[in-house]
Amino acid sequence: MLPMPIGDLKAIADELAETGGRVRVLWQRPESLAFVARGREYRSEFHIDPVDEVMYMIKGEMDLHYRLEDGKKDVVVLKEGCSIYTAAGIPHSPRFPADAFLLVIERQRLEGEIDRFQWFCEECDNFLHEEQFVVSDYRSDPVSAAYQNFFNSQAYRTCNACGHVTPNPFED
Repeated sequence: MLPMPIGDLKAIADELAETGGRVRVLWQRPESLAFVARGREYRSEFHIDPVDEVMYMIKGEMDLHYRLEDGKKDVVVLKEGCSIYTAAGIPHSPRFPADAFLLVIERQRLEGEIDRFQWFCEECDNFLHEEQFVVSDYRSDPVSAAYQNFFNSQAYRTCNACGHVTPNPFED
């Protein structure tokens, strides 16, 4: 018999808050992946997910920035207790504080599927940098790896159009 995991979302959110963790995978099966994410107050990139996802705001509120096909940006607000469906391929940036928590349900990546993370200049919206990952295990927290690569490089953070340097939130 297959396991039927039960996730106490409030307890998981409390645990992430207490430990400082960012992601807790509830289950990871070939056709289904679910995890709870804690907000990253410094999040600014747009994630291009190779699969559809459903997001449910457990606690707090999220500004979900996204890019339209013509490159224009828009924002929707996801309030506590609300959910949203985001189709594969839509560049989106879930921005919410560290005391807010989100449940994400999607299909586990197939072999070779690529997650992309793109940054744009805060001043002029020029493309800055892209990180790509093949995510075979979501417990590896690819978002943190993408951020580490981006913020550790001043060249990646420097706009070649206007010269603005995206600040590194991890520097004192």
